[in-house]
This record gives sequence, structure tokens and C-alpha cells, in this order.
Amino acid sequence: MKRALVLFALLLPLFTPPAFGAVPELNVKAVCKARSADAKMMQSPPDQSVADCVRDEEAAKQQLGTLWASTSVSIRNRCESDARSLGTTSYLDLLACIQSPRI
Repeated sequence: MKRALVLFALLLPLFTPPAFGAVPELNVKAVCKARSADAKMMQSPPDQSVADCVRDEEAAKQQLGTLWASTSVSIRNRCESDARSLGTTSYLDLLACIQSPRI
């Protein structure tokens, strides 16, 4: 139940259209805590601490902010849709999607 609520909190911003093409607002602390909880459930050590994860997500958000407005709406929508379908929404995921060329 708790995991379902965390996933809902993570995905809710993606179902709301961003205002004027702004970068989606994600709760990076919740994203990082969910990653840490998933690692614990899988009985594997987390890749990084929650604090390091939050720092990396905030840095990715800043980078994404410079690219988001100049990225076509179709690419932004595809990246957001891909993130929603995979359930891995984070600024790092969105940034990687926008930076990776489609073949």
C-alpha cells in the first residue's frame, strides 16, 4: 500500500500538463527514497545515498531546464510517456531521454 502511494505521488505530476512547457515538477526526495526502498526490498545495497541521489536529481533538473524549452513538444511528450510507462520517472531519466538520439 505504501509503495502504491509513493508511485502515485511520483507519477501524478506527469499526468498534469506542464504549465507553458516548463520542466515537470517531480518530488526528487520521494524518487530517491523509493529507489532506496526498492534496493532494500531486493536485498541489495543502494547504488547511492538518498542525499547523493537528491543532489544528482537536482543537477539533472538544472540541465534539463536549459534543454526543455528548446526541445520539441513531441520529444518531450515521448520522454514523459516513456518514463510513465516504465515507472522510473526522474530528472535523470528525462534528461537522458532528451539527450539520446532516436534511430
